[in-house]
Amino acid sequence: MTHHHPDGLMLMEYSAGNLSEPYALCIRLHLDKCAHCRSRVDTLDSLGAVMMEQQAQVTVSESVFDRIMSRIDDDTPLPAKPASRPRGALSKLLGDDLNGLPWKRQLGDVSVLDITDRFPGQQEQVVLQKLCAGGKAPVHTHRGIETTVVLQGAFADNKGVFNQWDFVILGPEDEHKPVALEGDDCITLSVLSAPLKLTGTFTRLLNPFIR
Repeated sequence: MTHHHPDGLMLMEYSAGNLSEPYALCIRLHLDKCAHCRSRVDTLDSLGAVMMEQQAQVTVSESVFDRIMSRIDDDTPLPAKPASRPRGALSKLLGDDLNGLPWKRQLGDVSVLDITDRFPGQQEQVVLQKLCAGGKAPVHTHRGIETTVVLQGAFADNKGVFNQWDFVILGPEDEHKPVALEGDDCITLSVLSAPLKLTGTFTRLLNPFIR
């Protein structure tokens, strides 16, 4: 069961088709396993369909918009349709064996695979990151926004535990040191608007070499 979700504004942008393909892929992977967010997107899709049918320009006051966003962000469980968004996109992109990908050792327990070239024309960097079971990533923050969905295993940091298909967005104000839980290697898919920034006493010396 997922416990960490994209916010209402990002789901609204997804429903409207305004997200770039890497971000949309992260949302689709989360929706495949999260009935709560599927229900929220179905509501947004239905609202969009009605507005298109009416073919009218609708002006929404700030107070009404705030109420809509409050309802979308409500954590109360909602009735949801069965999953209808298969993970075929992930298999088509990466195959079925995530552990068998051509990983490149980066630092300590961390391996990476940059797949940005599979999204031609996109400005963001798209990377897979693997943290070996029980392993620790270097403490770091971010120069931009990092959007991540957990594909396999789980990790913990100062914000909590993130299990398979959980969704997390981190920015320059977030410093953390992810630790993979025992069992499976933790594999994540991340979209970065800018490279991360190592903040450890010694690892920060490697920042000039990190793309």
